[in-house]
Amino acid sequence: MDETSGIHRRGVLKGMAGLAATSAVGAFPMPAIAQNAPIKVGIIAPRAGTAAYIGANGLRAVEWTIEKINAAGGIAGRKVELVVEEETNAKETLERARRLVLQEKVDCIQGGYSTGVTLPMAPTLEDMQVLTIFWDGTTQDGVKETMPSPKYVFKSTDNECEAVMASLIALKHLKGQFKRIAAISPDYTYGRNVWTAFKALNKKFGIDAEVVSEQWSSFSQLDFTANVAALKAAKPDLIYCVLGNADLPIFMRAATSAGLTDTARMVLVQAGHQHGQLKKPFTPVGTLLCYNTMYFARPNPSPAQKEFVEYYMDKYKDYPHWESDRAFFAMNVYKAGVEKAMAAKGGSWPKPEEIAQAMEGIKVESFGGPAGMRKDHIAEEMFYGGFATHDNPYDVCTLKDTYSYDASVLQKPPGADFWGWLETANFPV
Repeated sequence: MDETSGIHRRGVLKGMAGLAATSAVGAFPMPAIAQNAPIKVGIIAPRAGTAAYIGANGLRAVEWTIEKINAAGGIAGRKVELVVEEETNAKETLERARRLVLQEKVDCIQGGYSTGVTLPMAPTLEDMQVLTIFWDGTTQDGVKETMPSPKYVFKSTDNECEAVMASLIALKHLKGQFKRIAAISPDYTYGRNVWTAFKALNKKFGIDAEVVSEQWSSFSQLDFTANVAALKAAKPDLIYCVLGNADLPIFMRAATSAGLTDTARMVLVQAGHQHGQLKKPFTPVGTLLCYNTMYFARPNPSPAQKEFVEYYMDKYKDYPHWESDRAFFAMNVYKAGVEKAMAAKGGSWPKPEEIAQAMEGIKVESFGGPAGMRKDHIAEEMFYGGFATHDNPYDVCTLKDTYSYDASVLQKPPGADFWGWLETANFPV
C-alpha cells in the first residue's frame, strides 16, 4: 500500500461512511445489476518521480470522493470500486491502461497527468470504446488539438489556461513595472508555447519589454545554479517561470539564496502544482502565484472544498491543490453523466456511448466552483491566481487578493486556432 494515498496499486478501494455527495439515487427504479455489481473505475496517476506530489493529490481526492459517493448509495445505486495503476512513461502507462480494460474490466478510466502520456493513450482508448476522463492530460500536440471530435475520451482544460491567466494578471497589475523580461522553463513544447504566448500578449497590449534571457532546463533537472547565475547576470525586472514539478521549489531556493528574487518579480505559472512546497523563506511577498483550478484558501469556498481542505490538512498535514479538484471533478462528471443517461432510459443501465453523450454539456459543482464539460469534450473550470502574502497562519504563502477567471475566458473556443484566438480575443485587462 502507498501510505501517501491509502490505495493499493492494483487493489480495490471500497467506500466507507461519509457525508453524502449530491446524488440522484432513488429517482428511478434500479435493475438487478445496479443493486449487485459494483462500478469499476480505473485510475492512472504518477506515484514516483518529480510528479509524485501531484499524483498524490489526485489519488487522495478520488479516495475521499468515492467514500462520499458510496456513503450516499453509489452511482445510480451501484457502489464504486477503484483500481489504481501508475503513470510513468507513455509506453508503460498505455500497457497498464490496456490491462485495466482487458483484465480488470473497468467501466471507466480516469486520471492522466502528463499530456506526453495522454496524447498517445487517448486514441487507443477511443478505439477500444472506453469511457475516459483525464484529470490534467489533453490530446493537444503543442497548442493543436489532435482529437477534435472524440466519442469516448474527455479531456481537461487546455494546457495554456493557467499561463494565459498568469499573463493577464501580470499585464493588468504590473504594467509599467517591467521592461526587461526573462524565462525559465523545462525545454518542452508547453514551456515554449506559454512563454511565446506571454510575449504575444505583451505585444497585443502595447508593452515593449526586452527579452534578456531564456533558460531551458531538462524535464528532471534539479540543479539550477547555472540558470540562476545566467538570470542574475541578465538583470531582468520580471521572470516568467514555467517550472512546476519538484524543480520549482528547488529553483526558488536557489534564486532566493543568490538574491535574484530581490531584484526581479517572479511569475510562477505553475505555482499551484507545488504550492505546499513553496515555503515563505524562499517565496517573497509579491510573487505572482497561479493556482490552476483550486486554491485551498479561497474566500467563500464551496461546501465541498471547505470540507475536503479541512480533511486533507488534518490527515496529511499539507495543503491540497488543483489535482485534487481535477479528480473530484472527473468523478462527479462521470456520476452525473451516468445518472442523466439512466434517467433518460427509465432506469435501464446505459451503454458507454449513452453515458458519454449525457456528459456533453453537463454542469457540476467542483471544488473550485461551477464547472462543466463542453460538447467537444473539453472541461471548463475556474482558475485562481494573485500576489503572494505572508500574512497568514500557514508556513506557505497565500494570496493577498484572489483573482478568478472562468476557463471560457482562458481557453480557445471549440475548433479555434490558439494563436489566431490569442490575437483577436477580448481579454479582461
